Amino acid sequence: MEMNSILSGKILTKIEENVSKVIIGKNEVTRLLLAAVAAGGHVLLEDVPGTGKTVLAKALAKSMGCRFDRVQFTPDLLPSDVTGLSFFDQEKAAFTFKEGPVFTNILLTDEINRATPRTQSSLLECMAEGQVTVDGETRILGAPFFVIATQNPVETIGCFPLPEAQLDRFIMKIRMGGLTVSEERQMIERFINAEPLAEIGPVCSAEDIKELQNACRQVYVHADLRDYIVALVQETRKNNVGVSPRGTLALLRASQGYALVQEREYVVPEDIKEVAHCVLCHRLIGEFDESQKAAVVTKILNSVELPTEDWSKR
Repeated sequence: MEMNSILSGKILTKIEENVSKVIIGKNEVTRLLLAAVAAGGHVLLEDVPGTGKTVLAKALAKSMGCRFDRVQFTPDLLPSDVTGLSFFDQEKAAFTFKEGPVFTNILLTDEINRATPRTQSSLLECMAEGQVTVDGETRILGAPFFVIATQNPVETIGCFPLPEAQLDRFIMKIRMGGLTVSEERQMIERFINAEPLAEIGPVCSAEDIKELQNACRQVYVHADLRDYIVALVQETRKNNVGVSPRGTLALLRASQGYALVQEREYVVPEDIKEVAHCVLCHRLIGEFDESQKAAVVTKILNSVELPTEDWSKR
């Protein structure tokens, strides 16, 4: 029996509440992350060290009851350290495949831009097709499979910026942001005598995540909103900085996922606008800094006309 959209949304709400026991003041970041999970995409978390990127990834994994693995990316990391390798087993007198950390449900690739391009590219097939090919043999990864990559945008020494082809594999690029005075004080109170991450447990199973990902595909998108998504993407291409067709689908799926997080069975314009910056900015090609990319997307959102409809009407 398929899970309906409302039930899926309630599961996502439970995960959000569980994560909030550990992460303070990042409700919108958590919702965007959950929208990506529902959409079946991967996320790049970017911010300076110490903002909670790794803790958020761990809290999400524990809340979902999924297998979790972590790879610390460094310049000497090899592709086989990520995907696995075949070795000769003398006892069996045959080659045996040793699975790498990608054979999990949630993979945290910490500081992904510290690895060489060769190692970074080892994730391309995993993220795009959910499979690994080693020594000519293709192995299917288990579902769900969700990559959370982190990177520090400030440091450049010993780093290898992700190429556009790699960035395009991430459905969203999310910045953690800082804490307000009250939130930082609340963090101290929460952590002074406890370790919240060690205390939380799963609120759903990996099977639930697979079912809600199927439910996400059924979230209704009105024909006018489909035209709106296309118009936004087409607008990015007028100045030769355009978003790829994969980006078009990413905006669609992320909008459906965000609607599901809101416990809705249909997308509204606000869903598209909420995810637009995280989906589109890192896909803009050209010599832009982050603020310039954000300005481009904001300008596009303000300029593309949106008709008024009953978005739930099929």
